[in-house]
Amino acid sequence: MNRKSIGMFGLLTLLLVLVIGCSSPTNNTGAGNNIAADETKDELILAFASEPEAGFDPITGWGRYGSPLFQSTLLKRDDDLNIAGDLATDYEVSADGRVWTINLRDDVKFADGESLTAEDVKFTFEQAMQSASVVDLNILEKVAALDETTVQFTLKDPQSTFVNSLVAMGIVPEHAYDDNYAENPLGSGPFHLVQWDKGQQLIVEANPEYYDKHPYFKKLTFVFLNEDAAFAAAQAGTVDITYLPAAFSHQKVPGMKLESVETVDNRGIAFPYVKSGKMTEEGLPIGNDVTADLAIRHAIDIAVDREALIEGVLEGYGSPAYTSVDGLPWWNPETVVDDANMDGARKILADAGWEDTNGDSVLEKNGLKAEFTLHYPANDMIRQSLAIAVADMVKPLGIQINIEGGSWDSIGKKMHSDAVLMGWGSHNPHEMVSIYGSENAGIDYNNTGYYSNKTVDKYFEQALQAKSEEEALEYWKKAQWDGTTGLSGKGDAAWVWLVNIDHLYLMKDNLDIGTQRIHVHGHGWPATDNIVDWTWSK
Repeated sequence: MNRKSIGMFGLLTLLLVLVIGCSSPTNNTGAGNNIAADETKDELILAFASEPEAGFDPITGWGRYGSPLFQSTLLKRDDDLNIAGDLATDYEVSADGRVWTINLRDDVKFADGESLTAEDVKFTFEQAMQSASVVDLNILEKVAALDETTVQFTLKDPQSTFVNSLVAMGIVPEHAYDDNYAENPLGSGPFHLVQWDKGQQLIVEANPEYYDKHPYFKKLTFVFLNEDAAFAAAQAGTVDITYLPAAFSHQKVPGMKLESVETVDNRGIAFPYVKSGKMTEEGLPIGNDVTADLAIRHAIDIAVDREALIEGVLEGYGSPAYTSVDGLPWWNPETVVDDANMDGARKILADAGWEDTNGDSVLEKNGLKAEFTLHYPANDMIRQSLAIAVADMVKPLGIQINIEGGSWDSIGKKMHSDAVLMGWGSHNPHEMVSIYGSENAGIDYNNTGYYSNKTVDKYFEQALQAKSEEEALEYWKKAQWDGTTGLSGKGDAAWVWLVNIDHLYLMKDNLDIGTQRIHVHGHGWPATDNIVDWTWSK
């Protein structure tokens, strides 16, 4: 560690102590405190690196990767990821799948004491429809408030995954929504904002108007520190819980325990699926003649040793990934391949006509070398390590992968013609359509490789037109692999999925964060999804 790093740690830790000391006069988080003292403390200090720079407005995307904290949603997912009511007492879908009628609780108030009604729900969704943001409500034709507790959504076409919009969208108050809402959110959720010092801390307190189970912890202070500084703060005893990178997982901190949470926060390689020769409207090249060969993709998929990646890169904290939805209700377990199979990979390549014709240890086919570039974001050490490891794993096959780190801006110019190490993961099966649907080819970071399979697209259509999430499951699973074709490694292998990254938290020994649902991609604060259940253990 160099002198500059030590100085930064000291400055950040001092700042953390000062911030917490000023904002939490009753703070009892000293390293020497005993369990009894902690059990009487109804505030928590959480060190998270990811500050929501855009603020806390659900209309622009807040709450997509965890609890919206300040706002309520119409529906939510329970510990088994089944749909349950939040603001909604029940709902029904019309026979044609286009009209969704939601009945609301009549006892809900915003934190300022004003009642939440169907008009607020209507206002929220109409604002989101008009907003150019990450919130996608293109399927929604109109929304109407039939009375104070009944809302009706009319879709342009049937879409079973619309239920996820009702799970993700926090409801904002029509009477208090303005251009400053993102910085001063008002909602009906379990907490309300007290103070936000950008780049430093966020202080929230329990909402006394909250209609559901009241949280044990009445005050939360989120401090925004990078991973090194957060770990230093944990060592100093000034935080109760912090997100922990796998690289620190073997370092013990007295009075604190490590908790590992299973995720669908995956990493994988997106391949250009088509041959070269075409260009995007912006003039960017599309396609790659090497990765367009199914044998290359299949060989890499079964040659990769996922367990070795987990042990070597993730310090043992992760699980093998075979799709973008492993372990979720719509996952097809038949997609699991026999990996670390070098002999099988060699046979696939040989059968497809790839051979070392000039003795340079790189295979060729019709004058084309088995060589391509794999990009990763240069500031992401895990993706860099995964890229290096995969390149090393497949080199004995005669496949040469040249890795290149860069910014997302530079990667965006090459991602349709070169492979990219990307990450996804959500509780919404519609994400598969984003990644693999032919209609999404080349749109933003969706389907960067221009994958297309008419059978898969048909399964997507059937899943979306299903009347319920349960009815759609069969089609989501068949899209991955139906015994003959599919988007997974058993079929087209447009991606080689590598690992799901466990989320690690270092926390006080007696802190109980309840049952953690399988976490989504690491944006946001997925650990707080069940924040009302957190308490001190007995």
